[in-house]
Parts: sequence; C-alpha cells; structure tokens
Amino acid sequence: MRRKSEARLRRAMVGFGVLALAATLTGCSAKKGDDLEKTSAPTATPTGSPTSTPDPGSLEGPLLTADVLITSGKTIPADLIKGIRRIKGVRGVASLSLGRMSVDGRTLTVAAVDPVTYRRFTPVQTAQADDVWARVAGGEVAVDPTVPQKVVAGDELALGDADDAEKVHVGAYAPLSKSFSAVVNYNRGEQLGLPSGNALLVSTGEYTPSALAKEMRAVIDGRAALTTLALEFENNVEVAVLTGASVAGAVGSFSFTRGPNGTINPDGGWVSAYIRTESVPILGNVTCNKAVLPQLRAALTEVVQRGLADKIHPGEYAGCYYPRYIGRDPVNGLSLHSWGIALDLNVPGNQRGTVGEMDRQVVGIFKKWGFAWGGDWSYTDPMHFEMNRVIDVR
Repeated sequence: MRRKSEARLRRAMVGFGVLALAATLTGCSAKKGDDLEKTSAPTATPTGSPTSTPDPGSLEGPLLTADVLITSGKTIPADLIKGIRRIKGVRGVASLSLGRMSVDGRTLTVAAVDPVTYRRFTPVQTAQADDVWARVAGGEVAVDPTVPQKVVAGDELALGDADDAEKVHVGAYAPLSKSFSAVVNYNRGEQLGLPSGNALLVSTGEYTPSALAKEMRAVIDGRAALTTLALEFENNVEVAVLTGASVAGAVGSFSFTRGPNGTINPDGGWVSAYIRTESVPILGNVTCNKAVLPQLRAALTEVVQRGLADKIHPGEYAGCYYPRYIGRDPVNGLSLHSWGIALDLNVPGNQRGTVGEMDRQVVGIFKKWGFAWGGDWSYTDPMHFEMNRVIDVR
C-alpha cells in the first residue's frame, strides 16, 4: 500500500511544464475568483465539505513575480494592503495566512491561499496546472518538491508533530513561491489554526524590490516586516509565527534578522517577554521560553520521583533556547530552539539517524507532559524533545 501511495504522488508531481494527476476532483463547480484588488483575506464558500472552496477553473490574468513578502503576527490592516497596492510599480498583491509548523524534525512554512490569486505568483508550470488548484480548492495540500519525501507519510502530510495533528491529503507536488513549503485553501487554513490574513505576497513587476522598498516601508510604518524574496537584501526582517499546535498562543511570535553561521537574531522585546532562566530538577539552570518551563519542571520532577534521575546526564545537556535554523541551514526552516521550546539531552549517545540510548521510561514521561520526541521521526533525533501541546501542571 505504501508503494502504491508513493506512486500516486509521483504521478501528481509537477515538473518541466508537465502535470499528470492520478485523479481529478469531482463535485466542484467552476467559478471566477476574486482578483488581486482584494484588500483582505477572502471568505471562502464551501462546495461540498467544510474544507473546500469553489473550483478556480483555468488561470486568469498574467503571471506575476513573487518579489516581496510582508508578514505580521496578526491580520494585516486593510489600509496597509491598499497602500502597498497603490505604490507605482506594484503589479499585484495577494493576501495569505502564513505560519510555521514542526513536522518530523523539519519546520515547514505553510500558507492558506486563494487559489485564483496565489497561483499567478507561482512558476509557470504550477500556475497553468488547473488540477493542482482544483485539488487545493477541494481541501487537499500542494507540497513543494523541496520538502523531503520522508516528511510525507504515504499520501498524507501531518501538519504538526502532536499526536492529534491534522493530516491533509497531498493533492500534488508542485513548485511554489520561494520559501513556501505547502499551500492549502483558506477554509483548511482556518481549520489548521493559521493566523488569518497575516501576510502579503507582492509583485514589483519590472521594478527591482529595492527600488520600491522605501515606499513600502513608509506604508508599513512598523506594523509588519518586509522580506525580499529576490535576495537583494542581506538583512531582511522576517516574522516567525508558530502554528499547528496548542503551544502557538503560549510562546509568542517574533521578528528576526539572519545572523552568521545559520543563526538568527530575534527581536529584543520578544526575548524579554518570553525567555527566562530558571532552575529545574537534574539540569539546574536552563534558559527556555517561559511557556515550557512548568512542563519541563513537571517532567523532570517525575523522572526523579520514579528513580530515573541517573538516566539524564546534566553534563550532556545541549541547551534549550538557541535561535537558529535546523542544521544551521535556512532551507530546513527555523529550529524550535528559536522559540525556546526544545531541548537536547544526553547528546553523545543520541546522535541523529540512530536508535539512541535514551531511556524509554524517560521518553514516556516527557510525552506525558506535552513533549514530542525526535526518536519517533523518520530521520531520528533521539536527543531532541520539543513542546507540542500545553499541559495544565496545577
């Protein structure tokens, strides 16, 4: 069955201008969608299920370049969108709901989109592939081919590492806008808990993004972050919004710039509000997000109570809050250490790709207190634990 599912997905891959889908959607009526003049995230109309939207039909209008991404931790105001759209040289604007999800040891950037408007910002072979957008409208997910196959279980993508994470059927592999891992429609995005309308994708057409950056920043006026997808700036400001898990509201969102050697520099206001250094059993002083500390303390207290303290080696603890990309490579997405909700234990005997030496009773205790374990991933990381749900420790 696994081989058959993988074969179906390979047939659904988009590449070299050719699309071959294993099946076509039925029961969806074609409808002309909103154009790029909209000033807020569209309200989708269900067509058969709570997670479907109208079939977008064929591509309408010219293709657009994905040049600038404007992001915020909350819904972008309508006046900001209008102001960006009115800048001379801006050819198109598309509203998105954007968030990051930890999936099998990789952080994916997932966007909820209007298939009619967003498809124009994708490579030509994707934009012209009607079946891809029919499947997205039908509630399935389109995945960029850069996402490793190991992240997709059969023909489903689990959007999150929690045991109850929503699993979405993969409709197609298709090249998406730069830095996007996967896209779904707005109804599915709402179900997944993506922040509503917190991002804008902007095309600057024949202008380079830098030529319009000053005007865009004047319109933004500190209310959002501007990232140039064309790689013209080395010090873009980006916004990290965690979603797809109950911890999202507890850990906060932050803006950041890229640092050297795969590190990032979160904004000082978020660090002051959320990062704490406190003492916990066995490990002593740790620096983590304030949201994770009660659960970490509860887990380690139970480890001690059950006589397992010697199974965790304080001298082999590798930290909790460490703002960086996974493997120090931006392609892999932000590490959850950037939010201060992950920790690495007993490092020498628990290297990536191994079964590891972590005591399974200790693993069970951490899972009980709201942590996912990297030893369960397809490419294992048995030293790694990360908070994936909020537990009331009272």
